[in-house]
Amino acid sequence: MKKGGAVISMLVVFAMVQLLAAKPGEAAITCGQEDSSLASCIPYLMGGGNPAAACCDGLKNLKAITPTTADRRAACDCVKAAAARNPNIKENAASSLPSKCGVQIDIPISKTTNCAK
Repeated sequence: MKKGGAVISMLVVFAMVQLLAAKPGEAAITCGQEDSSLASCIPYLMGGGNPAAACCDGLKNLKAITPTTADRRAACDCVKAAAARNPNIKENAASSLPSKCGVQIDIPISKTTNCAK
């Protein structure tokens, strides 16, 4: 197994453990998990073009670790905070990331999203 695949596998296992330990109605995802899931997307988000396979894998992982509404809201808040920390992120690249990766995800990737909705 490639090193990247092993890292993603470990992240998925860690996320599953966190999900099992969460209280009902409480978000299980952390911003660290969201950040590591989408870290490989930064070059695409800042430069455009096409996202790397690792980026799309990270987006798929983010979808997998956010099964509940509370998880998705927490991830949305984390994505929004991460976008605010990176002013060079292109809004159009961020909003098109799910479609470019072929991932249907209910977490908007934007600096301006209202995560409470």
